[in-house]
Amino acid sequence: MKRQATAVWNGSGKEGSGHLTTQSGALNNTPYNFASRFGEGTDTNPEELVAAAHAGCVAMKLSFVLGAAGFTPEMLEATSNITLDDGKITNSHIVLKAKVPGISKEKFDECAKDAKENCPISRSLNAEISMEAELIQ
Repeated sequence: MKRQATAVWNGSGKEGSGHLTTQSGALNNTPYNFASRFGEGTDTNPEELVAAAHAGCVAMKLSFVLGAAGFTPEMLEATSNITLDDGKITNSHIVLKAKVPGISKEKFDECAKDAKENCPISRSLNAEISMEAELIQ
């Protein structure tokens, strides 16, 4: 599988701005800029998109891991908190909440660890990946 995204940037790093478009159309000329990346701006930024990709990847991978173990999740919610430090993503901390009927806490933790370590985004990041996984009723 191959996917494509395009970034267009105009102007200097601090005063300029850009937009992002993805092959699927999920992003279509979506704006990003210095304020959204390093301040409190409301547009997106590359790190936010990495966080979204990582959260989505872990959740989907966990669904596959659970299915292979004989469990069907009712709900998986993954949140990734990305840390950008000195120009590099240094950490992605996943907060995972899951509702999985019939699974023990031990089996759930084993499956969550597998998903965290083996989803394609985790395997691509050169960063510490940590996780808090909660099994809810």
